[in-house]
Amino acid sequence: MKGDNKNKMQLRINEQIRAREVRIVGDDIESTVMPTRDALRLAEEKEVDLVEISPTANPPVCRLIDYSKYLYQQKKKAKEIKAKQTKVEVKEIRFGPQTGEADYAFKLKHAQEFLSDGNKVKAYVFFKGRSIVFKEQGEVLLLRFANDLEELAKVESMPNLEGKRMFLTLSPKKAGQPKKSQQKRDNEAAEAQAKATAKAEAEAEQEGPNPNSPFAGLAEKLAESNQE
Repeated sequence: MKGDNKNKMQLRINEQIRAREVRIVGDDIESTVMPTRDALRLAEEKEVDLVEISPTANPPVCRLIDYSKYLYQQKKKAKEIKAKQTKVEVKEIRFGPQTGEADYAFKLKHAQEFLSDGNKVKAYVFFKGRSIVFKEQGEVLLLRFANDLEELAKVESMPNLEGKRMFLTLSPKKAGQPKKSQQKRDNEAAEAQAKATAKAEAEAEQEGPNPNSPFAGLAEKLAESNQE
């Protein structure tokens, strides 16, 4: 039986398990309930540890495994889960109430990059001094900004004036599932229909005239008539 390292203990193992009986599970073991002393003896025979993986079950569930290997597997799983988790940041973009088109396009491009990376975007219009009289103009600007980003983002909070700043918060849509505008869907449908029509016409030309058509042979008959 392997020695117990109390500094590394996260679960009860071996003689630390106080339940009278346990349920043994494993890759090569059929789920079985047995007295704890018999489970300990079985672990010793297999030169592994008896690890209590579900202490709240009735009876507690244990696994026969090398405990150091078990800890390594658990840490590896936790590391993989952490690596898959995307840290969402909030990126701020500042506008003035009378932002020019070139500056607007520049900031729109940055917002698209932020959203594509999975970050939120907090856009705001800053009203300096007497420019607060243009607050309606600032609201229109933010709404336009949200509309231009509709394929990448959803509005989390509508334009809201806080002091001298009007905020708009956008959150990214799920990756790989941008929402298409109605115009884009209509264009794609029209293109698909045109391709289908062109394909059908090409196949018809290759197959030649339909012998069952009421006009079949009409051209040949006219030609014969002219010759007579």
